[in-house]
Amino acid sequence: MLKKKLIIISLSLLIASFFFGVTVGVYKIPPYNILNFAFDKLKGETIAQTSNDVYVENDPAALIEIHSDKDILEKRIKLINYIFKDNTIFYDAIPEKIEQNIQDERYKSLENLERIDKFSIFMEHGVNSYSYLFLAKNSNKKLLIYHQGHEGDFINGYKVIQTLLKKNYSVLAFSMPLTGQNTNPVVELDHFGKFKLIYHDDLKFLESENFSPLKYFIKPVSASLNYIDKNYQFDHYYMTGISGGGWTTGVYSAIDPRIEKSFPIAGTAPIFLRFNNPKNAGDYEQLVPGFYRIANYLDQYIMASYGQNREQMQIFNKFDPCCLSGDKFKIYEKPIQDTMSHLGKGKFSIFIDEFNQQHSISTDTLNRILHEMDTS
Repeated sequence: MLKKKLIIISLSLLIASFFFGVTVGVYKIPPYNILNFAFDKLKGETIAQTSNDVYVENDPAALIEIHSDKDILEKRIKLINYIFKDNTIFYDAIPEKIEQNIQDERYKSLENLERIDKFSIFMEHGVNSYSYLFLAKNSNKKLLIYHQGHEGDFINGYKVIQTLLKKNYSVLAFSMPLTGQNTNPVVELDHFGKFKLIYHDDLKFLESENFSPLKYFIKPVSASLNYIDKNYQFDHYYMTGISGGGWTTGVYSAIDPRIEKSFPIAGTAPIFLRFNNPKNAGDYEQLVPGFYRIANYLDQYIMASYGQNREQMQIFNKFDPCCLSGDKFKIYEKPIQDTMSHLGKGKFSIFIDEFNQQHSISTDTLNRILHEMDTS
């Protein structure tokens, strides 16, 4: 009899535990966060131990080719010429179409929003880009450029945009080429025929002596900022982006000193770190040999950091399930800081988010960025 009661009690406990576990998982009630973090941390450590890590040790300091402000100016001009083939386009271009106070139902609930202005940038082969300027009603006269990554439209950054508006920042938002509202045209090319541009790697077929597809990533930002500079009243410009948008943030802030502070998130890494794991390699734009021979990633980080009151803070999610996870990036922090100290102007740092388990911008990261911008 006693044995039968023990069996019944044991079965009851097992059933109760099962349904409690299901409830915790589905409705994410306590202790879901603790268990999820522990599992993800264990998973991240397991992946780190078993992944095909082929990292070869490098000396970052030996790869840095910038030793003076003259080097920075020369490399900046060469990078702009590589992208545009004519650096006057970078400085003079503005959007082909400007629409003020547009209506987009997706953003109707944003707080502290004065209005949305839309910029349209039309480029070669019909690869067009559309950006939104979210103007804060109560403005601190600071503009943050927010660049979404490969996952799609900048609607994915809604929470980031809302947080910034509540802090009185205006936001200029972009999607990457061929994503979000941006176009996916059909092109017809000699030797290759007709095909639709879907992925960034498709863009390499457009490369020629007179045209670089890198223009699709940079011109929308420069043209929009050129127009804003002349027609709006902002005192400071900052930039951040996630994933591929983090890559754009890194490159753009290197060539445009108007960006005072930049915060690439889970999107930029030197070539020797990209090749340590297949997930880190990146798309077309991140691996253009001719471009990075002019100024490698380390040089570009210095260029983005250099100047009076300028700063670049790179942010990585240690257990990022997508890419650029871990903390190996710290190996080039001090060599760049030593170079910045030698140059005498600017600041560079790397922040590893130890708790964010997603390929995203965490609340901790966003608060860190806000703190850095608020000190300007």
